Amino acid sequence: MRKILFLCTGNSCRSQMAHGFANSMHNGNWQCYSAGIVSHGMNKFAIQVMAEVGIDISEHTSQTLNEFYDVNFDYVATVCDHAADNCPAFTQGEQVIHQRFDDPPKLARHAKTDEESLDFYRQVRDEIQQWVAELPEQLSPQVTPKLAQH
Repeated sequence: MRKILFLCTGNSCRSQMAHGFANSMHNGNWQCYSAGIVSHGMNKFAIQVMAEVGIDISEHTSQTLNEFYDVNFDYVATVCDHAADNCPAFTQGEQVIHQRFDDPPKLARHAKTDEESLDFYRQVRDEIQQWVAELPEQLSPQVTPKLAQH
């Protein structure tokens, strides 16, 4: 089974959503992980909007990349520019891909209500869902050494 890591800045929203969707859609093909450059804890709105589409990420924990030093990933998917720019150079043959998604907390920072905030989270969730559904087409079936291009 191929191992994929979804990496973002704080492992609280975008990488957690991607992890949840990948587990739901591709569980038979991938062993999924998510991490952040730092750990910001789980975001309650991310948990809520994922539950709305039937995916429970409430038991996920916010982790840092350092917690996976001993895992040899086949794929590393960065889901924000900060993670892509600060992603360490992988050397075990991982295919590193980058897909930028807006940061829901930043989008929602001027929202006047929780419901207004949730709309931003839903927007990003739906973008991530579509990307994860199409992700197998972007991944090389035979993983060869490839470092992220910055």
